[in-house]
Amino acid sequence: QVQLVESGGGLGQAGGSLRLSCTASGSIFSIKTMGWYRQVPGKQRDLVALIDTGGETMYGDSVKGRFTISRDNAKMTVNLQMNSLKPEDTAIYYCNAGVQSVRLTNLEVWGQGTLVTVSS
Repeated sequence: QVQLVESGGGLGQAGGSLRLSCTASGSIFSIKTMGWYRQVPGKQRDLVALIDTGGETMYGDSVKGRFTISRDNAKMTVNLQMNSLKPEDTAIYYCNAGVQSVRLTNLEVWGQGTLVTVSS
């Protein structure tokens, strides 16, 4: 009923940039906090960045100063601008959102994940 679809993943070069986007769709009444997480197979899923309804942000230590999260509420989209890429940024990136559906149900929704590979 509610979906998050990610785009923008792919191959980047060390020192370069990539931009990820995630768009929500479905029977949505409102969207709360949105964020990005990343995971290497066999490892835990780590926080990359969060942005709340007021635009306040929080970043994981490893991406501070390099990544920027933003949102467009009209488009129900959250973006992640990734600059100064490092090989250590290679991971599957997952979009996340807290959503209230039109049925007044609070949901924690995850995207399907998009692979980011950074070459040295």
